[in-house]
This record gives sequence, structure tokens and C-alpha cells, in this order.
Amino acid sequence: MTETPDTGYQVLARKYRPATFADLIGQEAMVRTLKNAFDADRIAQAFMLTGIRGTGKTTTARIIAKGLNCIGADGEGGPTTDPCGVCQNCVAITEGRHVDVMEMDAASNTGVQNIRDAIIETVSYRAAQARYKIFIIDEVHMLSTSAFNALLKTLEEPPAHVKFLFATTEIRKVPVTVLSRCQRFDLRRIEPEVMIAHLQRIAGLESAEIAEDAVALITRAAEGSVRDAMSLLDQAIAHGAGETTADQVRAMLGLADRGRVMDLFEAIMAGEAATALDELSAQYADGADPVAVLRDLAEITHWLSVISITPDAAEDPTISPDERTRGLVLAEKLPMRVLTRMWQMLLKALEEVAMAPNAMMAAEMAVIRLTHVADLPTPGDLVKKLAETPRPAGGPPSGGVGGGVSGPAPQARATGGAPLGGGGPQAALAPQTGPDLSVYPTFESVVALVEGARDIKLLIEVKTCLRLVSYAPGRLEVEVTDTAPRDLIPRLGRMLHTATGARWGISVASSGGTTTIQEQEQAAQKEAEAEVTQHPLMQAVLSRFPKARIAEIRSHAALEQEAAATALEEIPEEADDWDPFEDE
Repeated sequence: MTETPDTGYQVLARKYRPATFADLIGQEAMVRTLKNAFDADRIAQAFMLTGIRGTGKTTTARIIAKGLNCIGADGEGGPTTDPCGVCQNCVAITEGRHVDVMEMDAASNTGVQNIRDAIIETVSYRAAQARYKIFIIDEVHMLSTSAFNALLKTLEEPPAHVKFLFATTEIRKVPVTVLSRCQRFDLRRIEPEVMIAHLQRIAGLESAEIAEDAVALITRAAEGSVRDAMSLLDQAIAHGAGETTADQVRAMLGLADRGRVMDLFEAIMAGEAATALDELSAQYADGADPVAVLRDLAEITHWLSVISITPDAAEDPTISPDERTRGLVLAEKLPMRVLTRMWQMLLKALEEVAMAPNAMMAAEMAVIRLTHVADLPTPGDLVKKLAETPRPAGGPPSGGVGGGVSGPAPQARATGGAPLGGGGPQAALAPQTGPDLSVYPTFESVVALVEGARDIKLLIEVKTCLRLVSYAPGRLEVEVTDTAPRDLIPRLGRMLHTATGARWGISVASSGGTTTIQEQEQAAQKEAEAEVTQHPLMQAVLSRFPKARIAEIRSHAALEQEAAATALEEIPEEADDWDPFEDE
């Protein structure tokens, strides 16, 4: 019979997997609780272990299983948090072949039938070799609702010889009815200091030389996960083939040099678009991923925001001294509003890069936007500056059409229904007697009557198609534009007759008219814009926002009229209430 051949190299994450609680790093609170529970013989029937990937959930479950079933080197030991690792139960559990410790993956055994076959139908039988029959279910949140429901009764009142150990990364997906039956332990992310010391110890055991900066990069990339850090360390040792440097780790991870990312950040904050684009292109040519560069910029923005509030946060062991010094200077110089705006724009840029067909193009466009807005004042600064700047005297010129029309009022010579054609004037007959029309002294009064009639079509046509030649109350002489409808004059005459109770004489001239109301309003608007644009404050705004345009100009008088129109009426004071018991 041939011996089993050697399986060869074993990855560091498995080779240095903790075998006891003493080997488990970063989870002191959980270890203390478990040790006290074992010492007091207060061992729960079910444990729920939760945390991010690679923090030791499954490893902890196996250590607990070994501690529950350890009999010691002499075969006389009881449950302990320091399993011997040499008894037959410890060895069998470590090798994953113990008959009474059943480990199942809920991701591939999600159904109720799997739970029934593996647990419910076997839970009543006592352990064959060990002290307890233990069920370890990894990624328990993957079980179906029916599977959870089938497990509830057994989980609540299991036999004395049964223990359950659950592990999950998505604790919110586990029903509360299951959580209430378990003791929950939250495994924390590993602190950077602890992780760096652990990686350096493993590198020493492997006789591998790796720079401290390289270990710091691996720790930052692992984000608190020991398994991720061990896998990256394993890869870095192979990549370095001797002494592993920080540059080699950056190349392996596709990261940009942190110092160069700081240079890019400073160029963006200075508004130097050309310098920032050149630096981004250089980093891309050196192998940096554009998405990783934007993420590093976002990370720097977040770090600067934090240390501007809490300077002690700069004492991070994963940050180099040079980067720490530069960060403190930038945090003191950049206001929080600028950093907040930078953060929001970088989040939007990361979304665009993920959707763009070319990541580098999207990153360049993001850098251009960031440099463009970097030196812009914040909204608060603009409001403050506007409040401190004196207001310009006067308001924009009025666009109304007054009674400044020279010339005598023409005589009425035709009916109001005359067509618009012909070279000579056409008139609508106006009576000599009737209602008092002196209350309409100007052509603006006619426009106001049209507005009051709520005929929007007629109002637009009056403003755009009529050029006033002369005006007198009850008599109009106008020149019509080429775009005027043929029935404009008759409709205007009927509206005025309805509104005033008098027939208006409206004559049409072939020439001699002034500009239309619309043309006058546009000219007034341009004149007002030109006046406002010359104001020093407006010039400062346009210099900061070159693409800004004036959308609307409102005078103080117009604002006061609008406020008066929308204000609530004053409620008059009521007389004293009548008293029915008062003597007459």
C-alpha cells in the first residue's frame, strides 16, 4: 500500500491558521467572554459568530469545538479554552475528519431537506466518540426561510450533548427568531498596529525580507481582514523573490505611489489642470489603475477631513512620516467645505468610471472637473460677499410702453372688422359718446386690459405683432408685423368693447410704428444686463464662473409689488363680543 503523497506547498493563511485562542489576534473581548463561560461551566447551546471576511469566524468555531471535546494529553481533561491539540479529538477536528463534528456550508445546503437530513434526524443520537456532537454551519444566512423554520425547535431545546456554532458575514439576513436563541459574538476588524506586527512575525517565520512600507501597504489593502492580509503577504513574498519593497507591492496591487497621489491631489487643489493631467497620465503609464487612483484621492480627502477635526488621527502606522507631514499641512490649509465638495465629486467620478467604456478617459474628465472647481468660492463665501457688497443704485430700466407717443390722434375711418390688407390706413369706427375712457391714458392700459381678460394668445400677439403709431383713449393706430394673424385687429376690438363697454377705433398704418412691446422688453433686458455686468461684484462672479449667465433681473420695486400682491390681508379688529347677560 502506497503512502499518500505530499500535497506540496500550503498557503500562509492555512499554514498559520490559529489553533488556540492564544493564537487568535484582535478578538480579546470575545476570548475573555468565552474563557469566563468555560471556567464557570456556562456554555451556551448555540453561538452566532459574525464579522467581515477573514476575521476568524470559522477558525473560532473550530477552536470552540476542540475546546468542548478536548480530553487532554492524559485523556482525563474537560471542556477548556486551551485545547491540547494532541488528543485524538483535537487532532481529528483539526484535520476535519471527526465523526461528531459536522461542518456544513449553508451556501450549498440551503434547503429544508438538507437541514432535516444533516441535523434534525441525527440530533437525537449521542456523540460516537466525543463529549459533544457539534454542528458548524458556515454562511448560515444563506439558508432558506423554510430551513430556518425547521431548525428553530431543535435550536431552542437541543439535547444536552448537542452544540451549534454558526458563522455569517450578513447578520442582518439571519431571522431574529434564530438570533434570539444564540449567543452572538461580533468579530472586529484587526487594528493596523496588530496586523503589521502579525505580518512581520509571519514574514520572519518564513525567512522573508519585506520592507515596513510594503507591510503597511498590505495592511491598508487588507482592510482589517487577516486572511486577505496573509494572502497578499504570500503573493508579495513570491513577487519579491528575496526582499520585497513597497514599489513591488504597489505594482502587484496596481496602486499608484502614495506620494505621487499626494502630488496629484495638490495639483488638483491648486487648480492646475495641465499638471494634474500630466501626473495622472504618468501614473497610468507606470501601471496604476485609474479607478485605484481615484479611490486613493477619495481616501486622502477623507483622511484630511478627519485629521482636520481630530489631528491625532494622523498618527496612523500605515501612513509614512512624509505623507503625515504633508497631510497635516493640507488639512490646516484646506477648508472643510472644499474637502466635502471634493469628496462628493470623487464619489460621482467613481460611479462614472465604473460605467464608462474607457476608465482612463473618465478619470481624466473627472480630474478636469475637480481642477476647475477647486479654486471656486463656496456658496457660503459668495453669500457673505454679496451681503458685504453695497447694492447698486437704482434698478433696471422699465420695459413698459408709456404714453410718450407723439402726434395727434387719427380720425376713425372704418369699422373694427376691416381686414389688414391694403396700403392705406384702415380704421374701426369709434363712437363719440359713451363710457369714460380717460381711465386708460396710455397704451399700457390697453395691455393691462388684455392681461385682465386672461386671453394669453391675444396678449402674446399684442406684444409681438403690434407697433404703436399713436394712441388716445378710445383710439389706436398701429402697424402690424408680417407674423400678425389676419383676425388680430377684430379680436382686439371685441375684447376692448367687452372690457370697457365702448367701441374702440383701431386703425392700421403701413409704416411709422415704434418697436413692439416684446422688442422693447428685450432691449431693456439687454440694457439692464449690461448695467449689472459692469458692477464690480458681478464681474467678480463672472471671473469665478466664466460660463455663468444672467437668468433674470428683478428690481426692488418689482419685488415689493410681488410681495404686496402675495401678502395676506390684514384682519380687521372685531368689535367687543356681545354679552347676552348684559342689561339693555
